[in-house]
Amino acid sequence: MPELPDIAVYIEALESRVLGQRLEKVRLASPFLLRTAVPPIKSVEGLMVTALRRLGKRIVFGLQDDLWLVLHLMIAGRLHWKPPGAALQGKVGLAAFDFAEGSLTLTEAGSKKRASLHLVEGEAGLAALDPGGLEVLETDLSAFAAALTAKNHTVKRALTDPRIFSGIGNAYSDEILHRARLSPVAMTAKLTAAEIETLFTATREALEDWTRLLREDAAGKFPEKVTAFRKEMAVHGRYGKPCPVCDTAVQRIRHASNETNYCPRCQTGGKVLADRSLSALLKKDWPRNIEELEQLRGKG
Repeated sequence: MPELPDIAVYIEALESRVLGQRLEKVRLASPFLLRTAVPPIKSVEGLMVTALRRLGKRIVFGLQDDLWLVLHLMIAGRLHWKPPGAALQGKVGLAAFDFAEGSLTLTEAGSKKRASLHLVEGEAGLAALDPGGLEVLETDLSAFAAALTAKNHTVKRALTDPRIFSGIGNAYSDEILHRARLSPVAMTAKLTAAEIETLFTATREALEDWTRLLREDAAGKFPEKVTAFRKEMAVHGRYGKPCPVCDTAVQRIRHASNETNYCPRCQTGGKVLADRSLSALLKKDWPRNIEELEQLRGKG
């Protein structure tokens, strides 16, 4: 799912293309994309784009008459800048937003169509879609600590909860925790003041560094390589590959469709965290540390 750095770079690309331009037409290929009926979607046609915002992991288009289009890409939704009036792409094409200079198209891979579009009126309508998470790049350590420790969760869950922190998902939380050298299953209530400060710094630095890297990668063009898996990442999506800090094989915890990646030497003191499916299968043979894991692999 595109997260804060990805959304920020999308918005920067959109600012130079649609801000101050009139939205001439909205074409919807899927009736399930639009989640609101009032105001009608046709009411935005002919209106000028007056603002662009990020709302968590959503992209917000401010239009004349105090109307707001709110687009959530979910996991597989992606945006593309095409020539004016470009046709929608077969089964993956969900919508097109036509401007005089080009068309912004929305695609979503896969059979499960989860991307959503809302049209709301006024700041109150926009606020109703805001999960309320703290903007880490706009806050201080004290507010960060208060949000983090308000309830006792694993630190991974806290970072990815949109009601606690805004714009952070599975990919960048892995990178943040690796940078902070914290276990993803550490409980927030047990973190020391020093660990919280380290996490605060790592969160800000990771989000800023990745936004800069993605901006440089786009090089002024519309970003077409939006993905949760990048070769520059330290641990996310790198199961079995060497940690760039200590060379230990990156491990994972799998739950449903999500996977948490971590370095057992840098983050968990050498302990291999239980993976729900594999540890249940291996039972007493489940490796408890790096040494047992390496022995198990040697036998394999």
